[in-house]
Amino acid sequence: MQTFALSPSTGAGSPEVAGFFDPRTFSIQYVVSDPATGKCAIIDPVYDFDEKSGATASHHADELLAYVKEKGFEVEWVLDTHPHADHFSAAQYLSEKTGAPTAIGEKVVEVQKLWKKIYHWPDFPADGSQWHRLFAEGDTFAIGDLEVRVMFSPGHTLASITYVVGDAAFVHDTLFQPDFGTARADFPGGDAHQLWRSIQAILALPDDTRLFTGHDYMPDGREPEWESTVREQRETNKHLAGSVTEDDYTVMRDQRDSELPMPKLILHSLQVNTRGGRLPEPEANGKRYLKIPLDALEGAAWE
Repeated sequence: MQTFALSPSTGAGSPEVAGFFDPRTFSIQYVVSDPATGKCAIIDPVYDFDEKSGATASHHADELLAYVKEKGFEVEWVLDTHPHADHFSAAQYLSEKTGAPTAIGEKVVEVQKLWKKIYHWPDFPADGSQWHRLFAEGDTFAIGDLEVRVMFSPGHTLASITYVVGDAAFVHDTLFQPDFGTARADFPGGDAHQLWRSIQAILALPDDTRLFTGHDYMPDGREPEWESTVREQRETNKHLAGSVTEDDYTVMRDQRDSELPMPKLILHSLQVNTRGGRLPEPEANGKRYLKIPLDALEGAAWE
């Protein structure tokens, strides 16, 4: 199975993108680097969690660190596109290892407020202070000499953002590969109409923009893939191609979402990821514990 691929820079102002696929969570982690300076950012890193044993590990995050060391890169940022519902974020772990600041979209505070109620965390600070920086729509920052622009991309979650780095855009759970379609919009705070509008904004980028997704579910047993272009998505995405209207899309999306079970790790991961990737503090016996609320979400798959 292909678990690594390198998308080379296409010229001045274009990043080199290394993608690392995690078969356990179907997630892709990225190291985005500036060829001119050797500076890089890590996007959507995975901290390993086995739900059957409760074990945690840093195997996939350490794979990124090994790659960075091999290439001689300097990590300037550890970035998340949104609070993930299907894997733990390794942002805090990698920040501690590299000294690089963490960042996410500013609307994460709205997600924190939702989950603060679900987890019954009366003392939880839902203010985004768990990250070093919160990005707003249109904010810019740098990876080496490369400018990064932030696009607010809600719909899958309230806080989803897209990072546009030269001719590359990191869209995570808005678009998947064209043969799989688009992301669900039924999590707390999700909205299919917002997702449609976010997708249209992404598809308004230049046709040859490289789009990098956050998951791949390998339809029909093909090898994992995570790179496409705006043109490919517009012309061939199974949920978007043709004369699909916003109303068409939202009817399809709502119907499809109503048939999907909740991700198996949503109640585990959000209590880590709304903390910026921090595991719960150890209790008096030195052990850490997750808190799973019962009957908190709809979407049980009983059959």
